[in-house]
Amino acid sequence: MERIGLPPAALLRQARLPAALHLDGQAVITTAQYFALWKAIEDLKADGDLGIKLVEGTPTAAHPPSSLAAFYASDYRDGLHRTARFKRLCTPEHLHVTEDKAECTITIEWHHATTPEPAILTDIGFASVVELGRRGTGQHLTPQRVELTRSRTQAPLHKAYFGCPIRYDAPRNALVLKTADLDRPFPGRNPELLELLTPALVAALDDLQACDSVSERARIVMKRNLASGRPELSEVARELGMSERTLQRRITDEGTTYRDLLVAARQELGRQLLSDPAAPINEVAYLLGFQDTSSFYRAFRDWEGVTPNRWREHNASEPLGDQ
Repeated sequence: MERIGLPPAALLRQARLPAALHLDGQAVITTAQYFALWKAIEDLKADGDLGIKLVEGTPTAAHPPSSLAAFYASDYRDGLHRTARFKRLCTPEHLHVTEDKAECTITIEWHHATTPEPAILTDIGFASVVELGRRGTGQHLTPQRVELTRSRTQAPLHKAYFGCPIRYDAPRNALVLKTADLDRPFPGRNPELLELLTPALVAALDDLQACDSVSERARIVMKRNLASGRPELSEVARELGMSERTLQRRITDEGTTYRDLLVAARQELGRQLLSDPAAPINEVAYLLGFQDTSSFYRAFRDWEGVTPNRWREHNASEPLGDQ
């Protein structure tokens, strides 16, 4: 972002995100916050071609391993399917690849989205697929057509970049490739590198899917929202992009209850906060959503069998696991 003239502080302020977010390598944001970030980029730069420019300007070697593996696939089809498989390691974005005799249709789905994705993200997604084919084959491949739900815009690079008809005001966002192009080989195919990357990516994907239960995601949302009070079922459901009834059913199917998840969220966050000796007990109680310190003391004694002060004496100096 700094390379294109967007200071992180200004961007995060426009997106209404924490000012120091970019300094935390372990920071996690919701899909809604991710969309807000890209919408802020759109608003601040006011360049309808920016998404394509960002993709074109990113060197192949700068891609994360989950994307880099696709460039060393055997052909365009193999590269596409590797991209679709490992994309979830970066974002909760699902790339759907539907192939018939003459056309291959690419659509993008954001499972936790409650609003349409920003136009710049659509451009980045489709341009990335086209760039994979061009860089992988070494040929200037052009799609069959591009379908966009947005109205016609002042973005001349779209037609010049894709080199195919662009349909605006379409009922869906879709990139349609020529099926024949999918058989084009990638001269830079590197089986040895794929043998190194693929097992690690598969293992990371398995780990992600193993902890991607609705209960786990709900608990994470609860921990984030505890400081504003007791997180209500409706709030958590809204952040997860589902109805209250669906959330309640999914939690029950996974063998737990909303109340148990809330208790677990408070316990985990409480231990995390108390591990900092500088954090006052009354502040910890507030951040856990308790109305007063005495209520927190009673609850904590039920959880751990000791008072917060005694727990801190024995545990504050010990390293924390992944909370």
